[in-house]
Amino acid sequence: MIHQPPSDLVELGQVFDAQGLKGHIKVRPYSQDPVALLSCKQICLQRDGTRGAPIDAYYSVHQAKMHSGFVIMALEGVHDRDAALLLKGAFLKLPRDHFPEAGRDSYYWVDLIGCTVLNEEGVNLGTVDEIAEYGAHPVMTVGKELIPFVPDLVKSVDLQKGDLKAKGTITVAWQPNWSQ
Repeated sequence: MIHQPPSDLVELGQVFDAQGLKGHIKVRPYSQDPVALLSCKQICLQRDGTRGAPIDAYYSVHQAKMHSGFVIMALEGVHDRDAALLLKGAFLKLPRDHFPEAGRDSYYWVDLIGCTVLNEEGVNLGTVDEIAEYGAHPVMTVGKELIPFVPDLVKSVDLQKGDLKAKGTITVAWQPNWSQ
């Protein structure tokens, strides 16, 4: 039976390899602090990372821990190395509403994508298209602008709580065309 994935699935990592002989998988997380992967109780695995593609399997997570930059997970029904190797290359996805609550002044990048960015004068700079880590700090791509996501520049973040489809506003100390 093929399941249609929830519309709010977020890709969090990819199965890199098997770990040990008892069926644990070694996951390469996309985040340096993969709190959602470490605390999830169920995960979706998908061979094809295309949005809207069918989920290959849903697994209950028995255990998840960090080890040498990878997340090691024990999944229900995966009891030996051969079963774990069959999952190699699969993408791990989790519904956004299953993420643990972000701490004060902390944000999941996925929640910032699509937010309107205004400067302190109220000029609309566009919407956040992407956020990526570039060594020292994350950088928001807003149209053609690259704006560092650092406290000196990001003055406020107002996310629309309770409605995951509505996006919020980010106010920055930035002027149009500074990065060009």
